[in-house]
Parts: sequence; structure tokens; C-alpha cells
Amino acid sequence: MATGAVPASFTGLKSRENGLGFAKSMEFVRVSNTQRVKFRRTKVSVIKNSNPGQEIVELQPASEGSPLLVPRQKYCESVHKTIRRKTRTVMVGNVALGSEHPIRVQTMTTTDTKDVAGTVEQVMGIADKGADLVRITVQGKREADACYDIKNTLVQKNYNIPLVADIHFAPSVALRVAECFDKIRVNPGNFADRRAQFEQLEYTEDEYQKEIEHIEQVFTPLVEKCKQYGRAMRIGTNHGSLSDRIMSYYGDSPRGMVESAFEFARICRKLDFHNFVFSMKASNPVIMVEAYRLLIAEMYVLGWDYPLHLGVTEAGEGEDGRMKSAIGIGTLLQDGLGDTIRVSLTEPPEEEIDPCRRLANLGTRAAELQQGVEPFEEKHRRYFDFQRRTGQLPVQKEGEEVDYRGVLHRDGSVLVSVSLDQLKTPELLYRSLAAKLVVGMPFKDLATVDSILLRELPPVDDNDARLALKRLIDISMGVITPLSEQLTKPLPYAMVLVTLKELSSGAHKLLPEGTRLVVSVRGDEPKEELEILKSTDATMILHDITYTDEKIGRVHAARRLFEYLSENSLDFPVIHHIQFPRAIHRDDLVIGAGSNAGALLVDGLGDGVLLEAPEQDFEFLRNTSFNLLQGCRMRNTKTEYVSCPSCGRTLFDLQEISAEIREKTSHLPGVSIAIMGCIVNGPGEMADADFGYVGGAPGKIDLYVGKTVVKRGIAMEQATDALIQLIKDNGRWVDPSAEE
Repeated sequence: MATGAVPASFTGLKSRENGLGFAKSMEFVRVSNTQRVKFRRTKVSVIKNSNPGQEIVELQPASEGSPLLVPRQKYCESVHKTIRRKTRTVMVGNVALGSEHPIRVQTMTTTDTKDVAGTVEQVMGIADKGADLVRITVQGKREADACYDIKNTLVQKNYNIPLVADIHFAPSVALRVAECFDKIRVNPGNFADRRAQFEQLEYTEDEYQKEIEHIEQVFTPLVEKCKQYGRAMRIGTNHGSLSDRIMSYYGDSPRGMVESAFEFARICRKLDFHNFVFSMKASNPVIMVEAYRLLIAEMYVLGWDYPLHLGVTEAGEGEDGRMKSAIGIGTLLQDGLGDTIRVSLTEPPEEEIDPCRRLANLGTRAAELQQGVEPFEEKHRRYFDFQRRTGQLPVQKEGEEVDYRGVLHRDGSVLVSVSLDQLKTPELLYRSLAAKLVVGMPFKDLATVDSILLRELPPVDDNDARLALKRLIDISMGVITPLSEQLTKPLPYAMVLVTLKELSSGAHKLLPEGTRLVVSVRGDEPKEELEILKSTDATMILHDITYTDEKIGRVHAARRLFEYLSENSLDFPVIHHIQFPRAIHRDDLVIGAGSNAGALLVDGLGDGVLLEAPEQDFEFLRNTSFNLLQGCRMRNTKTEYVSCPSCGRTLFDLQEISAEIREKTSHLPGVSIAIMGCIVNGPGEMADADFGYVGGAPGKIDLYVGKTVVKRGIAMEQATDALIQLIKDNGRWVDPSAEE
């Protein structure tokens, strides 16, 4: 038995011959009874925590044979069903946030805050659309003064929607506006620290402690003011604006994001102020999800119960922005996390409310029904860091006359459902599948569908339809059809869709030897039924839960299926198959796909998607599928945009400029472009971007390569052409094809 100290924000522990070494941290949780026990087949350390809350923290090797031990920490109430995480209530004006209250929706004004009449009008429009809160940027004294008039005018017009001040770099402004607004959002990366220069700094313990003391000195007056006036606060970490100190100590990482927020939270707690919420925003949904999970895991260890504001920052516009937001926000809602949300779109703020409400409804319904499956032990999912489980791609078998190796894609596959009517116009079908055409013959391209599902085969004597299918099979596109269809109207070289029941009955043995099988699995079957998979040579598995099964959680059933596959060393590729009901709204489809399939893909669980929706446009379904894979950082098939939603700081018309840049650069797969109205969140927000187009001053644009500014003060009129030239100078430009 031994006694030690483990950091509140674990960066990991090194195992040594004589015990455990501890990672650096400024704040320690006292622990006792450190002992070595067996966990699965590995010796791990189990630590009893002397703080309230989660009593046991299990440590395990970060990877097979690694000396680095990391915590297996609880990050939600349950991994097998949606149970809303219990939080305290935080009051924002007359609106209550927390687990005992509805999931609140909010947005942010885009007007100049000094324009009192314009801002008031926009706030009223937002309130009329059903928002619960509205945020307003307050960058200086003149804006803070205008906030008094904004608040008073709204009250006179009988609008009592709580107002949130968005503060960066301006502690004195925060103090001023706290006297009239209901909530203050502070960014821990720039409230007291200087703007990051992305310098690797070396700190002694004393130097680090002095900076913490400086933060406390600057932040304390605002905390005391919020206590005095009954205000709320959001400690809102942004991945793009971590300080050099945090990045030097923790890296540009989710771990650094959590520690940055905790520095401020500890000051609040020291001053007995608890009316605050956390947020961990990033433009990359995978990083965003990981940061929130780490934050909550630490709160469980510490016994903290503060609510969460969820959002993917700079998500973009249209279906791209909705998909990124659904992946990040929806993933967390499926685990019962999140008390207020914002969908950040490069669109008018009123347009954010509807997708925000749809997401909130999804999370609320999942928690009310406690959607899930029977309890199971989860040992294999890596939910604190992205590590993809890659299914075994099809390999060519001896004697096969067609090439099956292209029916799935190594970076993530897109499957679509095709009807008999579509086979009547083959060239139109090939184009719909995004195949290239050369004298009417299809060829696969970068974003061509990998396989199709044909629920009904054409008659054996329909030569034209069968020729169209043969041409697809010849380019290594998979054609999947149900067992009953293949037995009655066999199509050469089709892959056959079978259920577990059909496998168990042996009905598939009526097929010719060597027929490729695709198995449909729900994931909530008894383990005895899943046993048949051990003796099945499946090309892929389609994970499919009927949409009307409201009590079954699709995400939880899939987790159970992946756990079974891992436990039995079965490496079948798994495709997330979602059959949406007729007449589903497009936004509900995008949000449903992002929240259900995306929640698994961000954990590296899955090899592709198959979205079916009767009456929906075929091209929309295909594009949504590719957007989903790209949003989960898997298969990159088009230009990636990091585009901020605009606010009062924005120095140009974001929607107009964004559309102009997209029109000229949308044919550059693999290239990422950040379009930012200003640089308030820091160039780190462009960490995922290759090039940045950023408002530097009114009418002037700065251009970035990565986080480095390379050209300043370019006139707006020449800026888009200058961006294109910059892309060319860096060897990333290709001319669009004549077809495009």
C-alpha cells in the first residue's frame, strides 16, 4: 500500500519499478490506498480519491505495453442508455439552466453593438423565434455603455430575454457590463493572458504559479461583481485561443482546454461563487467531443455539478454547418450531456434557432425515454481520444471473376439505396452516384458512392437494367440485394443481404458457393443470436435499428455490437444503416444522421454510412453521407471550410464573402480554408485550416497559412484573388474540370 497525489487534471502517470510517477500539475487531489490489482489481463493502479464524487479512478496502459497509465474515468451517467447528467441550477436572469430544466437554446447578434436600435430589433426577432438567451459582443467601453440602452429599451418593449455579454481581452469592460446584463461569457485563453504567439515557453513551478496569481488578481473583481448583482457566468474555453502558457504546459489539446477553464473555476469556487457554466468549443467536432468528455470526467472525480453549454464553433453554413453541429452537440446529448446549446452558422442568427431546437428536442426525447439497451460492460471503446477501429476491407478471393476490393473505402464508405426506376436512365444514375462518364461508361472518382443497396432486382429479362448494374459491378461498385430477391431473380456477382435469423436457419446455403454476404444486425440481440457471426464470412455488417423502435438507443446498441465484435476478435467492417421515415424534414435527417452515426464515428466505431429516406432527393442523401464522414474527420472529398457565424466584431459581410470564396474554391478536396470575421478567438481557431481569410481592419483582410499571417491589410476587393494566389503559391491549387 502506498500514498500519493494525483493531479486533478490527469495528464497521465508513468509506472516505474518502485511505484508510480506523477505528472506535473499546479493543483492536486489527495489520494490514498494506491494498490496494484488485475484489470482484465493487465496490472493497473486503482486509486481511492479523498474528494467527494467519483470514489474510484482506474488507471490502465494508454496502449498495449505502454508504461503510460491513463484514467478510465466516468464521463456520463450511463454508456448503455441516455440518462441526463445531474447538475445544479444556474440562473441567467429569469431563465434556469441545469438538468432539472429544459435544454435551453441560444444564439448571438450580428449587429454593431453600438447600434442600439439595430441590436434591439435583432434581439426581439431572435426572442420571437423562440430563443431562451441571446449573446451580444461587448468589445469596448462604448459598446458597454450601449448595453445599458439596449437592456432598457428591451424592457420597455416587454422583452425580458436574458442578455449575455461576450468578453475577450477586456476585464474592465466585463465589470462595466455586469451591472446591466444577466450573464458574462469570459474566454479563459484571453481574459487575463496575452494573445497567444504560439511560442513554446519553459516555466518553473514558481513562474507558473505567479501567472495563476495574476489571473486571480484580474478575475476576482468580476466574480465579486457577479455575486453582488446576481449574475451568471460562462467559462468558455475555445480551442483556438489557448494561451501560450497552457499550450506550453499541456499542448494544444483538449487537456489544455480543460485546465484553462479549471483555473478560472477554482477562483470562482474559492470565492464561493457557483452560478456558472462551462463550455469547451472547437471547430473540429472530434476535438470538441473529447474536450467536453475530459471536462466532465474531471468534474465527476472532483464532485462538481456545473451545467454545460454545448457548441461547435465556426461550424459554417447550410448542411455543412448543421452536420458539424449535429456530430458534436448530438454526440454529447446522446450521453445525457448538455444544458444549453448553440448551433453556430454563417447565417442570420434567427436561422440558428430552428436546428438548435431540433437538436434540443432530440436530446430531451432520448433522455425522457432513456433510450438505450440492456446493461453491458464496455472495455474497448477509447472515448477520450480518437482511435479508429478499422474493419478488415474486402480482399480478393481465389477464383473470383470480379473485383470486390472497391466495394468499401479505407477512409470511410458511402452506400446508397437505388430504385428500379433509377435503373431506367443509366447515365443519369451514374452521375447521381458521382461517377465520371467517358463515352457513357462509368468510372469511379474521388467522391463516387462505393456500394448500392437494391431492395428489388430488375426482372431477369430486363437486359438494359441488368447491363447498367453489370457496368457498376465492373468498376468495383458493390451491389447489395436481399436474400429473397437473389434467390428468385439472381444477379451475377451481387452481394446478398441476410439477417441473423436467415443465417441461423441456413437459408443462405441455397446460394451459390462463394456468394458474398452482408449481414444486417440490430446490436440489441441476445448474445446467443450474435454467436452465428463467429462462423460467418461476412463482407460487411449493416447496423440497422428500425426508426420506430423509440426505446432502443441506436448509439447504445451499436456500442454493444462493437464491444461484442472486439471481445471476439471479429473485424468485420460495420456500416451505420439508418432508415428514415417518409416526409422527414431535411434538417431532422441531417441532425439525426450526425447525432446517431456521427456519435459512433467520432469514437472511431464504424466504416461508413447508408442513409435511406423515401422521397428525399438522391443527391442530397449522397452529399449528406459524405459530409458526415468529412465532419467526423474520416474521408475528405471536398474543400473544408471553418467559417465563423458573424457577430458585432465582424469586419465584413461574412455571408457574402463566404459564398464568393466557396464558389471559387469548392473544387479543392483536401484543402481547408478558414473565413473569419475577425481574429478575436485567435489564429489557433485555424489550427485545422491550411489557409485563413481574416478581417484585420475595416475593409482590410489578412491572409494566413496555418496560424501564421503572411499578408496584411489587403483591400477587400482584391482579397479573394489574393487568397487563390496564396493557395497556388503553396502548390495546393488545381483548376476545376470543365464539367465542374
